[in-house]
Amino acid sequence: MSNKLRAGIVGATGMVGQRFITLLQDHPYFEITALAASPRSAGKTYEEALGGRWKLSTPMPQSVKDMVVIDASKLDVMAELVDFVFCAVDMKKDEIKALEEAYAKAEIPVVSNNSANRWTPDVPMVIPEINDAHLEVIEAQKKRLGTKRGFIAVKPNCSIQSYVPALTPLLKYEPTEIVATTYQAISGAGKTFNEWPEMIDNVIPYIGGEEEKSEQEPLRVWGKVENGEIVKAEAPVITTQCIRVPVTDGHTAAVFVKFKNKPTKEEILKAWADYSGKPQELELPHAPKQFIHYFEEDNRPQAKIDRDLEGGMAISIGRLREDKIYDYKFVGLSHNTLRGAAGGAVEIAELLFRLGYLSK
Repeated sequence: MSNKLRAGIVGATGMVGQRFITLLQDHPYFEITALAASPRSAGKTYEEALGGRWKLSTPMPQSVKDMVVIDASKLDVMAELVDFVFCAVDMKKDEIKALEEAYAKAEIPVVSNNSANRWTPDVPMVIPEINDAHLEVIEAQKKRLGTKRGFIAVKPNCSIQSYVPALTPLLKYEPTEIVATTYQAISGAGKTFNEWPEMIDNVIPYIGGEEEKSEQEPLRVWGKVENGEIVKAEAPVITTQCIRVPVTDGHTAAVFVKFKNKPTKEEILKAWADYSGKPQELELPHAPKQFIHYFEEDNRPQAKIDRDLEGGMAISIGRLREDKIYDYKFVGLSHNTLRGAAGGAVEIAELLFRLGYLSK
């Protein structure tokens, strides 16, 4: 019998669910033992349920093709098959929140890619390299839910990971104002160009709800735990614009920042080069060895050539220079379905496992 934890994927037929499947193949800690989705997919093999809608360039793993998809609402069935689940469902926010809480109350820990619980006060919203300390709020959450092992942990919005990791090592210089414009790939909407031909040769200057998330979620990541809740940081002030661009994968951000205590360019570059977190200390399977990479070239980072750096889990930065209105400006890049979605959630699960929050 395997010593690996049994992992379920709730929302297995979507693009992020497919990413989870590829990332968990041959994982040293986890093995896929259940795939769950909507009632219309339930009872079919995974390959039948997808019906040719496999969206990734890597082929569907043979090991999941014949797995029978389970109705995601069948908690009793899932509880027999899994030790915890990843959740990436396409439902209304209140429905997702209720589903994730139902799993937690059924003593099935949830590592979520969804936004529904990102502002639940006792649910940690984690970028593992940045705010692993927020995981301590899980104990307060379990008391509220009345559970022994069931809880919810979530990852933040995909787009903020193109600039929040770059700003975090600079918090000691007290940034006061941040302007960020994100140029977001179509896979962030769960689409390919075949499904969304309107995006070819086009830019859409609006992504519903994205700007509010991009301005507020960094403050929660930079917040602190007080009395069993996460209290968001009060500063800096962040304003954003979020634009959909004709790129397959990779969210790019153009960032302007003003500091209370302006660092030198050399200090910024050193802060980026030296920065690492708990995943690097623990050598987690999906942790990049170097979290932040800086490119000296004027034309880097580029989504097409840099998004897959360190398995798509590293952050790429370039074009750091002083600005006439703000103190500095730079460009950031992250892979939105790896670091920003499924990969980030898998890294959270790896961290939870190593810290003892997940067990058989």
